[in-house]
Amino acid sequence: MSDLSKLVKAYDVRGIVPDQFDESVARALGTAFIEMLRESGDNADEIVIAHDMRESGPGLAAAFARGANAAGAAVLNVGLASTDGLYYASGALGLPGAMFTASHNPAQYNGIKLCRAGAKPVGQDSGLAVVRQRAEALLDDLNAEADGPARVETRDLLADYAQHLRSLVDLTAIRPLKVIVDAGNGMGGYTVPAVLGDQVLPALPLEIVPLYFELDGSFPNHEANPLDPANLVDLQNAIREQGADIGVAFDGDADRCFIIDENGDPVSPSAVTALVARRELAKFPGSTVIHNLITSAAVPEIIKEAGGTPVRSRVGHSFIKAEMARTNAVFGGEHSAHYYFRDFWFADTGMLAAMHVLAALGGQERPLSEFAAEYERYSASGEINSTVADAAAKVAEVRAAFAGATFDELDGLTVSLPDGAWFNLRASNTEPLLRLNVEAAKPDRMASLRDEVLAIVRS
Repeated sequence: MSDLSKLVKAYDVRGIVPDQFDESVARALGTAFIEMLRESGDNADEIVIAHDMRESGPGLAAAFARGANAAGAAVLNVGLASTDGLYYASGALGLPGAMFTASHNPAQYNGIKLCRAGAKPVGQDSGLAVVRQRAEALLDDLNAEADGPARVETRDLLADYAQHLRSLVDLTAIRPLKVIVDAGNGMGGYTVPAVLGDQVLPALPLEIVPLYFELDGSFPNHEANPLDPANLVDLQNAIREQGADIGVAFDGDADRCFIIDENGDPVSPSAVTALVARRELAKFPGSTVIHNLITSAAVPEIIKEAGGTPVRSRVGHSFIKAEMARTNAVFGGEHSAHYYFRDFWFADTGMLAAMHVLAALGGQERPLSEFAAEYERYSASGEINSTVADAAAKVAEVRAAFAGATFDELDGLTVSLPDGAWFNLRASNTEPLLRLNVEAAKPDRMASLRDEVLAIVRS
């Protein structure tokens, strides 16, 4: 019996090629995706697919297309794309989509992010479990559908994607900026020249200095995971050496962006969330903005100051997107540097967030460090992972130690203390880990609270 439980995760498909994920599995998933869409009442006559720069991408995408054809669907293959490029195609064309990527995972991985028409996410509870079960049955059935007639059209949508993003953020009148971009050999090397450079559209007042723009799914320079500080070192050094105004780092599929100031210091994703929220609220006064519960307390403060309504969400794109749809929120941000936009079909796009930061920086004269300081009001620990045998027991122990505090269990345990300091402790869904985030008004208070909680967690 086929078992795809280790490959099909809560929000996407991700595994090692070819051990867990090969072309026969991709073909079965293609058929299963079309059948799931039809069973749930969606139009599945045509889908759009794309892949990132991983070597296994074209073969897996082609196999998936054969599976979709076998189920009677036509396929539009847009070829190389960032994940937000696929979301653009799904939104602009009104088609369900499949993006072949393993994001920031190492070279031996690949996967699929699936969406319904309009870039609506497909997760475990919204069709992915059905896709998995149907694909398992197809793999076990020797008489499964034969390949249908090949109905695959290829089209390049890069220029359309770039034009759409430029229509949302105007960078033509900003002061000139020197921008170093680290693409990590990922899809940013493909999209940045089109959106921010002069490859397909008129030049902007930006001097783009490329770092690792060569598409290479073996990641020869560093992992395409900017959440790991080790992967930012080359960019930070280049900014200092070359006197750049700003640095931008993208992950492998370029749906997340990380911002570095002129001194080589990271600007926290919470500060970026607050900055973009303020800009979107200036355009759409009184709107709702979603933030996950790990973002800084400064985020809801700034949203309220800008006349918006902050709404807290659990961590994770499926929760953020569901809240955005429910509230018609204009924007949403996470501590992990995922940024979601109503005018981008509620989907996440690192490029659009980067453009907002460039527009804000270039619309005034101060350096980024000084400008971003408005949004960095508190001292945060960042996410700290601890391996534990019994996560629930440790969380209970921590709760007992802070008996006088205020508790919130929207996602894990959030503990708020009388002096305004707070921390969140939540278990990983996939590993024996507890994740701790701490914030306080001053660095020494944050450090003492962090150490107090870790002493209990790691005892």
